[in-house]
Amino acid sequence: MNDSTAGSQMAEGIREQPTALARLLGQGRSDVVAAAELVASRAPRFVSLVARGTSDHAALYAKYLIEIGLGLPCGLASPSTVGLFHAPLRDANDVLVVAVSQSGHSPDLVAYAQAWRERGATVVSVVNDPTSPLAQASDACIDVRAGEEVAVAATKTFTSELLALWMLVSAWAGRSLDAAAALPGLVSNLSASPDAISEVADRYRFADRVILTGRGYAYPVAREGALKMMETSYLAAHAFSGADLLHGPIAMVDTSTPVLVVAPSGIGADSLRPTVAELRDRSIDVVAIGNGLGDVATASVDLPDLPEELAPIAAAIPLQWLAWQLAVDRGSDPDRPRALRKVTRTR
Repeated sequence: MNDSTAGSQMAEGIREQPTALARLLGQGRSDVVAAAELVASRAPRFVSLVARGTSDHAALYAKYLIEIGLGLPCGLASPSTVGLFHAPLRDANDVLVVAVSQSGHSPDLVAYAQAWRERGATVVSVVNDPTSPLAQASDACIDVRAGEEVAVAATKTFTSELLALWMLVSAWAGRSLDAAAALPGLVSNLSASPDAISEVADRYRFADRVILTGRGYAYPVAREGALKMMETSYLAAHAFSGADLLHGPIAMVDTSTPVLVVAPSGIGADSLRPTVAELRDRSIDVVAIGNGLGDVATASVDLPDLPEELAPIAAAIPLQWLAWQLAVDRGSDPDRPRALRKVTRTR
């Protein structure tokens, strides 16, 4: 189907990602450096990440960056503890709260940020609207500068959030941001068209459910890929860490259930080899997104050569195209998923 009709807005958002990433690396650098300098001066001993939906997957990516790159304990917060259950909070002068939100308008995230800031926590927001209530409730704001995203399904805002969080953690750790300089150019071919994923879409067109897996930095992208397929193609898509998949969920996988493994080259992909071997022994169709397991998977989608911690940004793009292609091929409009709104207001 021609993307000039159904799904044209989502397709345009996918194609805009190289430009959005380049804008963040250029115009957004000063925001990131200022936020990182503030955080470093406060020397937090614990990091609390708070987000919802797609942004929650970006926050999970930040959890790996912080725990691996900085050696700090870090957790994904439950915003309802403040907004719904009104939990009493302790003093938090040694806590950093990183709030991630595309819109910056979710009341529960704003309430969480405000409550912890009042208790002394340092609050940094990562948003696509620097005038939003969440940005105003923060000590520092990083504008991801993705531009307006019209389609309901988030694409360019997700990869921009990933890059913004990588930049924040890298600058906080005193590392150069130059490692990401080539990223926009390297993902330009992936963003340009769904051709790289078309064979996978043909294989999965009639699937009722699909499993996604990954480890380390790539695992959050597996979760985001599952969300994209659920909200645009209405597939029963489930995502598990490769470490957890073998602990029980593999029992529901059979030859009619394809598995997508997000596996850019690196430690995470290497650790997944026993999982893929087990799946292949069961005659399961396994497609690897990335170059780390192409030799043992049924098929693979190549990614550009990037450091393992940056590669998930590239890996997200074929999964976005796959969700788009499956929705269009199955007669849905991924620009307007049923029963979904652009901003979900929870408390």
